[in-house]
Amino acid sequence: MKFVFPILLAFSTVANAVDFVRDVRPIFQQHCYSCHGDKKQKSGLRLDIKSQAFRGGDKHAPDIVSGKATDSPLIHFITTADEDELMPPKGRLAEKEIETLTTWINEGAVWPEGVDLAKLEDRLDHWSFKPLQVAGLKSQVSSSPQSIDAFIDARLAEKKLHRSPPADPISWLRRVTFDLTGLPPTPEEAAAFLQRQDRAAVVERLLGSERYGERWAQHWLDVVRYADTHGFEVNTERPNAWPYRDYVIRAFNSDTPYDRFIKEQIVGDTLGQDAATGFLVTASVLLPGQIGKDDASKRLARQDSIDEMVVNIGQSFLGLGIGCARCHDHKFDPITSKDYYAMQAFVAGVEYGDRDLHTPEAEAARVEEARLKIRLSQIDKELARFVPLAKSGAERPMINARENADRFAPVKTKRVRFNIKACTNLEPCIDELEVFNTSGENVALATAGTKRKSSGDIGVAERHELRFIHDGRYGNSRSWLSNKIGEGWVELEFPEEQNIERVVWSRDREGKFTDRLTTEYQIEVCDAKGAWHTVADAGDRQKFDPKNKKQARPTLSGLSAGEAAHARPLIQEKARTESALKQTVNLQKVFAGTFRAPDDIHLLNRGDPEQPKEAVAPAVLSSLGTIKLPADTAEQDRRRALAEWIASPENPLTARVMVNRIWQGHFGTGLVQTPSDFGHMGMKPTHPELLDWLAAEFIRSGWSVKHLHRMVVMSGTYGQRGQIDDLPEGEAQGGKAGGRGNEGALVDADVRYYWRFPSRRLEAESIRDSMLAVSGRLNPQMYGRGFNFFDQRGGLSGFDPIETFTPENQRRMIYAHKVRREPETVFGAFDCPDAGQSTARRIESTTPIQALNLFNSRFTLEQSEAFAERVKKEAGGDVPGQITRAYQIALSRAPTAEELAETTPLVREHGLGALCRALFNSNEFLFVP
Repeated sequence: MKFVFPILLAFSTVANAVDFVRDVRPIFQQHCYSCHGDKKQKSGLRLDIKSQAFRGGDKHAPDIVSGKATDSPLIHFITTADEDELMPPKGRLAEKEIETLTTWINEGAVWPEGVDLAKLEDRLDHWSFKPLQVAGLKSQVSSSPQSIDAFIDARLAEKKLHRSPPADPISWLRRVTFDLTGLPPTPEEAAAFLQRQDRAAVVERLLGSERYGERWAQHWLDVVRYADTHGFEVNTERPNAWPYRDYVIRAFNSDTPYDRFIKEQIVGDTLGQDAATGFLVTASVLLPGQIGKDDASKRLARQDSIDEMVVNIGQSFLGLGIGCARCHDHKFDPITSKDYYAMQAFVAGVEYGDRDLHTPEAEAARVEEARLKIRLSQIDKELARFVPLAKSGAERPMINARENADRFAPVKTKRVRFNIKACTNLEPCIDELEVFNTSGENVALATAGTKRKSSGDIGVAERHELRFIHDGRYGNSRSWLSNKIGEGWVELEFPEEQNIERVVWSRDREGKFTDRLTTEYQIEVCDAKGAWHTVADAGDRQKFDPKNKKQARPTLSGLSAGEAAHARPLIQEKARTESALKQTVNLQKVFAGTFRAPDDIHLLNRGDPEQPKEAVAPAVLSSLGTIKLPADTAEQDRRRALAEWIASPENPLTARVMVNRIWQGHFGTGLVQTPSDFGHMGMKPTHPELLDWLAAEFIRSGWSVKHLHRMVVMSGTYGQRGQIDDLPEGEAQGGKAGGRGNEGALVDADVRYYWRFPSRRLEAESIRDSMLAVSGRLNPQMYGRGFNFFDQRGGLSGFDPIETFTPENQRRMIYAHKVRREPETVFGAFDCPDAGQSTARRIESTTPIQALNLFNSRFTLEQSEAFAERVKKEAGGDVPGQITRAYQIALSRAPTAEELAETTPLVREHGLGALCRALFNSNEFLFVP
């Protein structure tokens, strides 16, 4: 009997234990599932799936701490007195329910396996995360444009539709020319094509044109947010961003294999493509002066800058929104916060900034820079003879640290004293004192036998010594320093009497130190009787202002007529030389990031740099690969590993994403309608088999973008008619029944299944470039620093448009200096991205301002008149002949008899420019046929 009581007690304990299915789940179902179930997971917490419930929410995981109810946030939220935190928000649980949950957790939070009523979605079970599905494709599908048609026809058959008949030759020619170059065909190209109709030859000519790279680089620059300013509130200029833009153009023109294109943009510093890594830093960034001085602000700004790199990599190459996992696990795609920070670790050593370019052009610019500096020094020495005379009545330039010249009427003397009366900080400091005679010779040099003495010195060996005052070498590291605060003098004695007229002096000609700057002084000479006379002082100089950092500019003020005649051409040459020097310096730098030892990356709670958790090493997305690097991996090796993973044929996303972008460039919409979102929230492909077949063909071709272009534009799908008209009986493709125009519009109004070619409006750049090409004003100059659309290249606001059209700003629009978030005045209305965000696809809008800009802008008026002048030169004075030529140039065809009859009175009454203006505004000019 002594064993009976323990056995009964144990039985009673088990019987009274809280059961999850019987006791706990009903509470969750009644009070929690509406916010934390299958449809909603507020704060990232889900309570209808065991694994998710024990993982916990975003801010306070884990919410259920087995065996410790008092440590479990779940119990805190159902018992708190804080109304803002209390759960459920509509009312407190009953005390018995609270007791049940508390007891359940204290007893170990037993949640049996297999009892969940819901099933957790397998986020990896998604079409884009799976390997290319090419094994199951039809064996008869070959590497030819007709293979595309087979996929399209099969999908159309499911919808009981058929492709439209082929487009007429000129429509196809204009279509393919716009698509591959962004410009219209010339009348000569149209005539040649009508004679031979060799489509393959046309495609090869267009792909070989330098205009091709300009056109297709723009698509890529839209995706990566390229701009020539930094963005944010200050939006200052990035003067050296343009080499990246030029790199992209060259890469497309040379058909750089896409896998190498990826690697060059991530680790181009190891592949001889320094400009390519501009990709990593194309986004907006806060400059040091815009970041708070406290460490927390600096850490947040650094996090933001690395985030931009990760986002750029994810959306551009992988078509994924990786940045969504910065604060919590991705809500839809299989990307955890740890994945996100592991991706950050790959680029944790990249900083936004300029670095040296190492190209033949850059090396040539360095040689030219040295030559220009020598010439500039010569000009400055010559101009130094023509500074305004001291005490002449003319106001002389303000004192500056780099160089000051005092010129006076020639005077004979053996001794000169430079007497400092005041300076900006502590003891005066002078790096070099030069005295020039009327022959232009510096007679102050120690090598000429000149002796020196001073009021007193502070000696720092090999840095501050009196002997450095006239040794012919500049810079703070070889200067004289007075031993008295704010005053001191230096005296020079020549071996023999000199006829002097100029003294040149400086604080630091290297420009690194501007403290201890002399502000009041006298230059004195000693006569034969030993008396001292002042020949120059600071009294007639501009008032000293420490905030004024501008260097004094040469002026003709105060010069005699003869001096002005000598100085004027030198001043003009100086301005030209300085401008050329600035350009050569810019040619040597590229805003493509700098590289250093990587930051230590930690998983951050809610993305907050002030709440770091465990350290994270570089690793690829865990759902798509297993590559993980040691924490001490070198910076460059990190980026190289990342690039190789992305560019691998085994990566299921890379080829699909780029193929889709190419398809979109030809049809206006991709097979996947969300080109930078291939995740769960993106659109499914309309033709998944075709997408995978094209991706496999892309890889098979050696990642050749031009090969994909050939395949697409030579297909029957691309070459079909674009009109929606009702076709006559018997004219349909393959002898099928007519009437497909109306039927197709009803079944597939968005033309997602390609029963006709989806006509679309030209992009802003193509409209502008085409107007210039047709008018004869297009400047074909490629590459280099961007031309200006506005009167300033960066700043807070107030960007006034430049409306003087010169050959420089009549280059193709891709070469414009792009100010972030500031649309171009006329063509910005045509959905031109402002580079604030990635624009993977331009959505066409139709607004009144577009019509007003295109009809009334100064640009349109000037190009219309230029177009008219071109036509007159080519067609002579015959009005019908002029009209015919205008149609041939603008629309690649002659006018119909009806058009000719309608436009002749217009030209006779209002001039040819009116017709040219009307043609620019016609749908036929503005739309891809």
